[in-house]
Amino acid sequence: MYALGIIILFVIIFLFMAIKVLNEYERGVIFRLGRVIDHKGPGIIILIPIIDRMVRVGLRTVALDVPPQDVITRDNVSVKVSAVIYFRVIEPTKAVIDVENYLYATSQLAQTTLRSVCGQSELDELLAERDKINLQIQEILDRQTEPWGVKVSMVEVKHIDLPLEMQRAIARQAEAERERRAKVINAEGEYQAATRLAEAAVIIAKEPTALQLRFLQTLVEVSAEKNSTIIFPIPIDLLEPFLQRHKKVVPE
Repeated sequence: MYALGIIILFVIIFLFMAIKVLNEYERGVIFRLGRVIDHKGPGIIILIPIIDRMVRVGLRTVALDVPPQDVITRDNVSVKVSAVIYFRVIEPTKAVIDVENYLYATSQLAQTTLRSVCGQSELDELLAERDKINLQIQEILDRQTEPWGVKVSMVEVKHIDLPLEMQRAIARQAEAERERRAKVINAEGEYQAATRLAEAAVIIAKEPTALQLRFLQTLVEVSAEKNSTIIFPIPIDLLEPFLQRHKKVVPE
């Protein structure tokens, strides 16, 4: 009985060491006496105890935060830039044998690449052309991590921290731009109003009766308002017959 118990215990330990279960998103890189034979999974994996060793590798997409980096842009502005990168392992064997720690290596490479790309751009480009910066960083990272079996699918610049003085300068610039647009719009309105008045003057010069009709319309509009005192402007054309009669009565 004692020997049977030892055998059962040995079998249990053997099965525990020999049988491994990998999830759908995992792969196991198998080392046999120190040499890679293949990667396996998902499902049940049978190993030879003591001889085989398995390293688990996840295939799910990893979201890695890149801490804020001190960057001096091409126009000599000091900013702090942070980002997030999304990547996944597509070749488990390379991710294990070609790099010691692919997570740490990818993180360090992302930091240096972020500083390099942002340092080659001007501040206006960083603020207005983030898609271009993101794509440029993603292409560089993907090219550098390809030998490690890692695929960088997306890079997003999260935050650009500007110095207080630069924030004030940008605010003043935006305010000046708004004032310029307001002046341009006002000048355009004055120009259109002057153009319409000139066209109206031409019409009135051709048709003097139009001026009298406009005068009567103005009287109607003024009378509609509840004013205690109303001053009626009298056109000279209405007084012209009286002036001509006065000239006839009083000889020169």
